[in-house]
Amino acid sequence: MFSELTSQHRLLIAKGLRAFGDGYISVLLPLYLLELGFSPLQVGILATTTLIGSGLLTLAVGIHAWRFHDRSLLLVASVFMAGTGLGFFAFTDFWPLMVVAFVGTLNPSNGDVSVFLPLEHSVLAKLTGDRRRTAVFARYSLVGALLGATGSLAVALPPASAIRLMFILYAVLACAAGLIYRGLPETSSAAAPQRRAPLHSSKRKVYTLAALFSLDAFGGGFVVQSMLALWLHQRFDTSMATAGVLFFWTGVLTAASYLVAVRIAGRFGLVNTMVFTHIPSSVCLILLPFAPSFSYAIVLLFLRSALSQMDVPTRTSYVMAIVTPEERPAAASITSVPRSLAAAISPFLSGYLLGVSAFGWPLVVGGGVKIVYDMLLLAKFRKIRPPEEET
Repeated sequence: MFSELTSQHRLLIAKGLRAFGDGYISVLLPLYLLELGFSPLQVGILATTTLIGSGLLTLAVGIHAWRFHDRSLLLVASVFMAGTGLGFFAFTDFWPLMVVAFVGTLNPSNGDVSVFLPLEHSVLAKLTGDRRRTAVFARYSLVGALLGATGSLAVALPPASAIRLMFILYAVLACAAGLIYRGLPETSSAAAPQRRAPLHSSKRKVYTLAALFSLDAFGGGFVVQSMLALWLHQRFDTSMATAGVLFFWTGVLTAASYLVAVRIAGRFGLVNTMVFTHIPSSVCLILLPFAPSFSYAIVLLFLRSALSQMDVPTRTSYVMAIVTPEERPAAASITSVPRSLAAAISPFLSGYLLGVSAFGWPLVVGGGVKIVYDMLLLAKFRKIRPPEEET
């Protein structure tokens, strides 16, 4: 049935399956854990643990990916994803869930922070020329955003008594993604064995970007979707169904923004697009706790969603453009790992702050940190252009 699919189509389908699972898990997880009797702080600790575990695994894979075929690594990652779903279905006590969260692939955010990311980015970059690279990554992000939004909406479908079964569905989605990955040709994934280090000529640029992305991720960790759902529940008493519908529409806006980002980047450049769409979204985030009603909060969330993720396809395209082809797996991993490791501290702090006050201090702190990141990125990289912007 899938034999006629191209490698690019396979990656897009698998991305969509995983995004659907991440979409409903990020909304379901905090409210499910609260129903189990966990405190907001414990919810934050579990979110932190998932990000730390994902980050360490992603870093290890990115550094050693050149030794293996990406297809093999993607299949192993699918096994980890299936095991994660089964583990969260089987256990309800805090410490067993901590272990599963650390070694698994559960994603508490509305973005992809898993081990799949650098592998898929590397393969897509190999399949795409410079002129089409940003558009391809925008399409990749678009599929993830739309299916993630649909997943957020789907969280309202099962009755309360069947919520745990959603973790079984997560495992089923992992198996389906594995079947899709299985059709990838080995010859189009792994690079030939090389004697050079995973990073060489681009090492300084990659490490600088990794440090800056760490700062952005730290700010974003305060408002991962699970913690935002928790804040909305505390502040406005939103139900799981209401949060699911809200995050569906924010996901749709985010998806549409990826297509707009391609046009903006073609006119103004990748770095400018990343910075000057990101800053207004951070301002909306800072203003969110001051919203006098749920309606005003929705407007700010929608504005933020229409702007905040335009840097996703442009950021990915930029990283793949300014490094050599053989450095791409390591560069993708080292610059995406901060999305897990640096962000891992923030949900813990966010959970603590929300346990003290429902005002929304995590949103103010997160937005402020993100604005600092944007200013530093512009200062450091506005003169380092990808090949398509040099002609």
